Amino acid sequence: AEPAQAAQAATAQSAAAAPLAGKRVLVSAGGTREAIDPVRYIGNRSSGKQGVALARAAARLGATVELIAANVEADVAGTSEQQENLQLTRVTSTADLQQVMNSAAEHADVIIMAAAVADFRPRAVADTKIRKAELTADAPVIELVRNPDILMGLVEQRRPHQVVVGFAAETARDDEHLLQLGREKLRRKGVDLLVVNPVGWTEGFEADHNSIVVLDQTENVRLRTSGTKDEIASAVLETISSVLNSSVLDSSALDSSALDEEQ
Repeated sequence: AEPAQAAQAATAQSAAAAPLAGKRVLVSAGGTREAIDPVRYIGNRSSGKQGVALARAAARLGATVELIAANVEADVAGTSEQQENLQLTRVTSTADLQQVMNSAAEHADVIIMAAAVADFRPRAVADTKIRKAELTADAPVIELVRNPDILMGLVEQRRPHQVVVGFAAETARDDEHLLQLGREKLRRKGVDLLVVNPVGWTEGFEADHNSIVVLDQTENVRLRTSGTKDEIASAVLETISSVLNSSVLDSSALDSSALDEEQ
């Protein structure tokens, strides 16, 4: 009995150290850019640090990770070289990101949509650099059109038991307003978990520290924490693992119930 108990203990210890072993995790990071002309674009201040930290954390927990990086400042090349179970794909625009995410999502157990996606893009992209008129004060008019909602599309096409995690970067007046904005987005998107973080001129984007609240499908606060983006990533992945495991357990219970009914 002792060898069997030792084997069980070793298995439990291994599972605790690598709770995402055998799982495929898809992570997007950074900010998309929409070209205006060959030298200018519409973008945002996302550095990609939080998304890259999430990808690294998932890989450390044993998952096979695919990181889709959109114009990140973080060291993604070094990350993918150091961790064999982390694959890196680079994209630029929202259309690029949508195509890669939709394809990779077919095989993912967990999707973490941490990228800051441009909501709008120019209707037309100039072939050459737009020059200012020297003799007048006129400025060019750039007409914008809406980009597709990548996160909502991923939710609509998700497979059974696939966990989809969204992000909401909000400029809120206070904590109550932050939660209100987060819950509104949670209802619109239909994700399993929504990571809400306050952003502004001096917080969220580009910083090495972050503060987040994680909401679940019932709109309850599942996690509230602050710290370095690596610390945030570990806490978020622990929450995701819990949701993923409960989903698997629920599935097993349903399968068992169905078998009992058949017998």
